[in-house]
Amino acid sequence: MDKFMQRWFDIQDHETTLKKEAIAGITSFITVSYIIIVNASFLEQAGIPYNAAVMATIITSFVGCMIMGFWANAPIVLAPGMGINAFFSYSMVQSMGLSWQEALAVVFTSGIIFALIAFSPLALVLSRAVPQSLKEAIVVGLGFFLTFIGLQKGGIVTASDTTFVKLGDLSNPHTIVTFLTLTITVILFSRNVKGSFLLSIVVGSVISALFGLVDLNDVKYSEVSFGSYKSVLGAMSFESITSLAFWIATFSLTMVIVFENMGALYGLLQQPVKFRRSYKVSAVSTITAGIFGTSPTIATVESAAGIAVGGKTGITAIVAGILFLPAILFIPVLKIIPENVIAPVLIVVGSLMIQNIQKIELKDFSEAFPAFLIIALIPLSYSIVDGIAFGFIAYPLLKLALGRKNEVSFPLVLIAFLFLLNFVLS
Repeated sequence: MDKFMQRWFDIQDHETTLKKEAIAGITSFITVSYIIIVNASFLEQAGIPYNAAVMATIITSFVGCMIMGFWANAPIVLAPGMGINAFFSYSMVQSMGLSWQEALAVVFTSGIIFALIAFSPLALVLSRAVPQSLKEAIVVGLGFFLTFIGLQKGGIVTASDTTFVKLGDLSNPHTIVTFLTLTITVILFSRNVKGSFLLSIVVGSVISALFGLVDLNDVKYSEVSFGSYKSVLGAMSFESITSLAFWIATFSLTMVIVFENMGALYGLLQQPVKFRRSYKVSAVSTITAGIFGTSPTIATVESAAGIAVGGKTGITAIVAGILFLPAILFIPVLKIIPENVIAPVLIVVGSLMIQNIQKIELKDFSEAFPAFLIIALIPLSYSIVDGIAFGFIAYPLLKLALGRKNEVSFPLVLIAFLFLLNFVLS
């Protein structure tokens, strides 16, 4: 078995170990495990039974991670995307009037279109059409986005009616624990302690309990009904496939998953081969999401937590994927892991990702300004794809205005037009 693992995942060439990959997988799972609860609550708003939504989230994530690990050999965790699940429930179902069964059919159809792109030369064309400055900007934007999410979860920043965001209540126990856990996380990580993120989450949870923020009485067994899941598995309905709403939803969703996965994978992976395979896996996983009964999966930015502690191969994804299964029995335990304990991990990982700003040609305004729009608007619009869209639209416009049309490829112009069209239709 050990020889199989060494050979299949090229552990020696990746300069890693099974233990390191396992720790990375556990770290990634704990960091992303909140998705199980949060995604199920979003799907419930669309009309999908909660227990069935939990099952759909877990099974889809497990299958996606298995394919990612064995086929792409990449340390990427696939799970239903935050933001996309809101689009699924509030836009597709509540605003456009699709039933949740029809919305699942939209997910399936978008996945097929995504796969046609990912498995064709179009994927390479899209990859080559994106300027390096925009690729690096996506990484930086994701870093700030992760940091912003971490600051929110930790109570360090909060909403404001006048300024939109403001400094949170620093005397609140929730925020105090965030700072204590962040201090521990930074010290452990900077001293290269193995499993630093995982250890900080455990220690932070203990501190939260000492502050009375974790109620162990909430840890009660709750049965997840396999019977209710039968009504969701393969429940796609194509009754509205001839309607305008169906195809507007399909176009919008396809734009989101194609470029959000591309953006996230650019930020997480350095090797072109791993990127291409991971992109294909992301497409296949989207198709399975429609079948299994959930909103589309994406390459989660939380995968960066596992990568940061040494995850380099598909073993990281496989370990994380396997851990989704027992989560069916331990959902009450996952519920009590405070979000302010996960927040410091997101903040530290975000700080690592923004270092790519050094690779952007900031002295050339035609390169710097579109990159700046991506960096600013990913966190401020709370949407990876919307932030990317503004940069992609601005880039060719600025280049053409300066008479530098030779620096703009036709595919990039087409992408910019599609992003603009998506804004109009939305």
